[in-house]
Amino acid sequence: MNVLSVVGARPQFVKAAAVSQRLRPRHDETLVHTGQHYDPELSRVFFEELELDEPDYNLEVGSGPHARQTAEMMARLERIVTDERPDVVLVYGDTNSTLAGALVAAKTSPSLAHVEAGLRSGDMRMPEEVNRILTDHCSDLLFAPSRDAARTLEREGIADGVSVPGDVMYDTLLEVRDRLDAVDPDGIDVPDEYVLATVHRAGNTDDPDRLSEIVDGLCRIPQPVVFPAHPRTVDALHEHGLWARAAEGIDVVDPAGYLTFVQLVSEADCVATDSGGVQKEAFYLDTPCVTLRETTEWRETVEAGWNVLVGADAGRIVDAVYTAADPPSKPDLYGNGNAAERIVAELEREVE
Repeated sequence: MNVLSVVGARPQFVKAAAVSQRLRPRHDETLVHTGQHYDPELSRVFFEELELDEPDYNLEVGSGPHARQTAEMMARLERIVTDERPDVVLVYGDTNSTLAGALVAAKTSPSLAHVEAGLRSGDMRMPEEVNRILTDHCSDLLFAPSRDAARTLEREGIADGVSVPGDVMYDTLLEVRDRLDAVDPDGIDVPDEYVLATVHRAGNTDDPDRLSEIVDGLCRIPQPVVFPAHPRTVDALHEHGLWARAAEGIDVVDPAGYLTFVQLVSEADCVATDSGGVQKEAFYLDTPCVTLRETTEWRETVEAGWNVLVGADAGRIVDAVYTAADPPSKPDLYGNGNAAERIVAELEREVE
């Protein structure tokens, strides 16, 4: 089987690491990096730490408006698909890289497989929500991380080709968990007790009022706040006149590598984030999560009591972090760590 895998952003590198480890010994994989995340701390370090093979192609698309970025990816991907003639195009998650790979596969001959299918936040203002829906409705094989995600697909009329292997991010986390004690925290001065914060969603960074509320909330948290800042977030803080306030009230640090970041999540008292992937990592590592959005695609974590939605409201952020505590139990929501093997086995059954 010849598989063409499309990745472009941090969470996709984490997911692809698990699947490629199972796929490559048995089949041919062509790995395409779109270049959506190109900063070394958001790209290169993940390939090194996760022992992910060098991409066969790097499209080097870089940043830009959504439509232009997706179109550039599609034009370059189409040439690669034509040359490589894969049996299946494999895409992950909900980024513009995901949608570009999906549309190219849908307009050419390969089958399309979507890892992390069926997730919905219910907020169509999010570009990621549009990407998820369009990708799912183009796909031949849909790998849902949970039963709830599979039920969502069924409600939308998608039943054929759906399976529930679990979440491949959990596979990767289990693979690296034993290595965390030896991790050097990249020069970050980590307090004994702290809150870990991340903000990168355009809905938060592009809106000065929302970003101001989030910064205000983080600055008012009694514990030290460690804030690995996405380059786009740093630019937004400067653009909206919030940099001095953020730098004074919280510990703004460079983006962390995967192992360092997982260690930071594991040891934090609480995580405050607008990232879907970080919500899951907090859940897996038994760390309460406060989500800086009004909706989430990982609804089960909220229902289980491990995650609370607060939006961009300074008072609610402070209150939620202050009252955050481990719930009495944690359900098994996203499989047991063998999702990648199940995905490869399903590809072998359906594609070969």
